[in-house]
Amino acid sequence: MKFGVGQHVTRKEDRRFLTGSGRYIDDHAPEGQLFAFVLRSAIAHGRVRLGGLDAARAAPGVAVVYGHDDVCERLEPLTAHTPVRQVDGAPPAPVLQPHLSDGTVRHVGQPLAFVVAETLEQARDAAELIEVDYEEAPSVVDAVAALAPGAPELHASAPGNLAYEWEIGDREAAETAFGRAAHVVRARVVNQRLIVTAMETRGILIAFDPDSARWEGWVGSQGAHSMRGGIARALKVEPERLRIHAPDIGGGFGMKIMQHPEYALAALATKDAGQPVKWIADRSESFLSDAQARDLQSEIEGAFDEEGRILALRSDCVSNLGAYYSTASTAIHTIFSAGLIGGMYRVPAAYVRVRGALTNTTPTDAYRGAGRPEVIYATERLIDAAARAMGRDPVALRRLNLLTPKELPYRTLGDLTFDSLDPARLIDAAIEAADYDGFPARAEASAARGRLRGRSAIYYMERTGGGPEENAEISISAEGDAVIRIGTQSTGQGHETTWAQVLTDNLGLDWDRIALADGDSDALPLGGGTGGSRSTIMASRVIRLAADEIIRKCRPAAAEDLEVAPEDVEFDATAGEFAVAGTDRRVALPAVVKKLGRVIGFGKVSDSESSFPNGCHIAEVEIDRETGRVTLERYTLADDFGVILNPLLAGGQAQGGVAQGIGQALLEQAVYDPESGQPLAASFMDYAVPRADDLPPLEPRFVEVPCKTNPYGVKGGGESGSVAGIPATVLAIHDALARAGGELVEAPFTPERVWRALNAR
Repeated sequence: MKFGVGQHVTRKEDRRFLTGSGRYIDDHAPEGQLFAFVLRSAIAHGRVRLGGLDAARAAPGVAVVYGHDDVCERLEPLTAHTPVRQVDGAPPAPVLQPHLSDGTVRHVGQPLAFVVAETLEQARDAAELIEVDYEEAPSVVDAVAALAPGAPELHASAPGNLAYEWEIGDREAAETAFGRAAHVVRARVVNQRLIVTAMETRGILIAFDPDSARWEGWVGSQGAHSMRGGIARALKVEPERLRIHAPDIGGGFGMKIMQHPEYALAALATKDAGQPVKWIADRSESFLSDAQARDLQSEIEGAFDEEGRILALRSDCVSNLGAYYSTASTAIHTIFSAGLIGGMYRVPAAYVRVRGALTNTTPTDAYRGAGRPEVIYATERLIDAAARAMGRDPVALRRLNLLTPKELPYRTLGDLTFDSLDPARLIDAAIEAADYDGFPARAEASAARGRLRGRSAIYYMERTGGGPEENAEISISAEGDAVIRIGTQSTGQGHETTWAQVLTDNLGLDWDRIALADGDSDALPLGGGTGGSRSTIMASRVIRLAADEIIRKCRPAAAEDLEVAPEDVEFDATAGEFAVAGTDRRVALPAVVKKLGRVIGFGKVSDSESSFPNGCHIAEVEIDRETGRVTLERYTLADDFGVILNPLLAGGQAQGGVAQGIGQALLEQAVYDPESGQPLAASFMDYAVPRADDLPPLEPRFVEVPCKTNPYGVKGGGESGSVAGIPATVLAIHDALARAGGELVEAPFTPERVWRALNAR
């Protein structure tokens, strides 16, 4: 089938984007819209008093000015909404974030006042009339330092800045295994803090209709329903009081799932002003206010027997949550990821403790991979350290410890079940494609030019989610045009193309006559949005269910046309026709729909098991000894995403994820001054992201091992590249440094840091 599942179909949405016809938030401009500006804290910690609010309200064009007292009774504070429980069974410490500062500020960029006017310039001018009196207090930005005795305390409700202490695994079993180990290897691993740099900044346009008492808003969100729920919770109203649209989105990466103060403030302001209110962050605001990412410090250790087999793993982690909880922040380094310690290696015993620390920094939350890059990076660092300590080949050590298909189903210590894997095939595919055995000659050639060369061969795994509930409605008109309404949300993945392929595969419809209508909370009862690489898993299921309902509804009419009983009619999805078995009598689905006038099918999935993409990535780097500059010379991917619905689009996801992993390894770091708490990487002048010339050719390569938990056997692949890209790049650099006797420092591997590592002795 030309446009069915498995085909290299180019994206049908690209024409719209490439010709400037996309419709982003700022492209929606209703008559009479007002513009919002947020006055933010200039200090990291201390008391703050605002004056001049009335002067700001009297400024030209101003419609609304809010300080804390204007909204504190009307808006529910923000906090995390996760099922995380501490070691003693209690929830995390109760930390609430006011939408506007309640007199204490806890990070630079925290909102102080919200100003709405006829133009953005008028709102800015009015904000300048607000007098801000600061009484600065000591701050702490490092998570480990925040938990130390005597550290400045952020919240009385979280003594010692401890948000939670959480654990998973069997501590006694791990200790017993360590007691009989022939080799014990330790590694300290730092996942530095990152800033999410989506092309389009956060924003909202929202209006209130007093007649219906409903809000209608357009938000740059990864899920219309989850955004509706979050804003409704803050407004203290039922979700049905809001209709949220998620239009074209310029990237999300997890951050645009989360609630931020500006959304509910804008919703409140439009009700008070009686006009639509638009707020769109400028890039400087994004660096200060968007939920940031990673920032995990881990001490990981492994117990190995004489042959190098893993006996047990232990890890002690400290997660930097920032000044407040973000929507899912307490889950990122706990239930989302810690149970994946050891990846797809055979791990008889494990124990992980995670402590969450509150600091005077921007709150953190999910970012492409949502905790899985951190735990897999630590695991791969440990495996390489073990190979080096035991004098073993790192690939051979991985092969020895990786699970095999014969061991399936395999229940992990994190209570997950691996149903499908074949690591040996993935390693073989990567090694062959990378010309792994040709490395010594390439290293010799590099040495002749005065360069160091290093390589890595890592094995990663990812956990992709299904829940929460997903819904789809498929309607086919009498003219043969089909519309898919679904609760997933495209933020650049190509859903218009792939979902049309799935529907074509199930109904044999004309691919060009299938349209996608996502991002409308009124269109469906509930949708899970996009995050955790869930979309392909869930969408393929609900579209198939909706297609099945259409077939059931059409079968009686088809039987009537074919003059047989309905039970004698079968549907040929390849041809898109109903047929009488054993005959050449057929009728096309569009003809049956035309007779009925319009047919609608509905699909719903309320639960879904996880799937586990995995693979082998191999990197080669070259280091200039004189400058410390790292060049990523070669990068080889071999990924198991299960059955691939569209190799072209899946490859794009793999490439994009790897690029972000490389960015963490080589360039990116959100730095804060340890004394003042001021962000030192608050613009693209100081925060580097990968450019095209930082990346080698990235050729996707798939080994399809279908999973058994969904009809198509798909595993999801949106985040795998970011999980693999970090350890693959870092360990290649470590290999080069180790060959020269250099210090194995932490990412990002800037030229200065690498040069110092080479010259540390």
